[in-house]
Amino acid sequence: MRLLFCGDVVGRSGRDAITAALPGLRKDLGLDFVVVNGENAAHGFGITEKICTELFDAGADVITGGNHTWDKAEIIPVLNEDRRLLRPLNYPAGTPGRGDHDYQDSRGRRIKVVNLMCRLFMELLDDPFAALEKALPLGTPKSAGYDAVLIDIHGEATSEKTALGIVADGHATLVVGTHTHVPTADARVLSGGTAYQTDAGMCGDYESVIGMEARASIRNFQRRFPKERLSPAMGEGTLCGTFVETDPATGLATRVEPVRVGGRLSQSLPKVD
Repeated sequence: MRLLFCGDVVGRSGRDAITAALPGLRKDLGLDFVVVNGENAAHGFGITEKICTELFDAGADVITGGNHTWDKAEIIPVLNEDRRLLRPLNYPAGTPGRGDHDYQDSRGRRIKVVNLMCRLFMELLDDPFAALEKALPLGTPKSAGYDAVLIDIHGEATSEKTALGIVADGHATLVVGTHTHVPTADARVLSGGTAYQTDAGMCGDYESVIGMEARASIRNFQRRFPKERLSPAMGEGTLCGTFVETDPATGLATRVEPVRVGGRLSQSLPKVD
């Protein structure tokens, strides 16, 4: 299988980057399944049902979330109704929505997607390590009946995300981080066969401060009185993501590469047959 995970979509620039590039990527890379983190898609804060439809129409199969999942109250009933929309698994019991789910691609292959949130410098949620271990297959994805297992770890600290990746090694196809909006250079297949990248980067305008208009962000760093409301930068966006190929015998990864299309970052596209 060929899989793509797209990092945090930030505002209109990020949505435009997805709608412009993802349909072509699905075709050119022969993608079987696509996951997109959408928690910043609505003007940088949260997501709406209309934007979910926009991302699904562009080629996303599943949308994951994070700490901004709840910023638009209208999304709460959608989290309960649409199983393609996830929020972090380690919110307390009774929280609307779900943090993991099983899906199928167009050929009937089973894919499990898990959405977790870290705790260092974040909200004090339930233990993400315990939640991860409960959600993971006991063996390889294939031994548990899955063709792939994808895990979005939404977190600030690179150490915590790396530790969770090591816990999942040998049990998941891909563990990829979100939240920091900067693509890391550590995409690799771990020793147990799990593809890992600490952060996929954002889909948005990189002529900014992590997707937000730069001057207001700078003023907020300089001042100590109440801060300005930030707005997303509106220049051309880059689609940033992580591409994975799987071993059909195990469901583990045989290859992982960064994807960067459009905007101001250096471009990166995997070569496929």
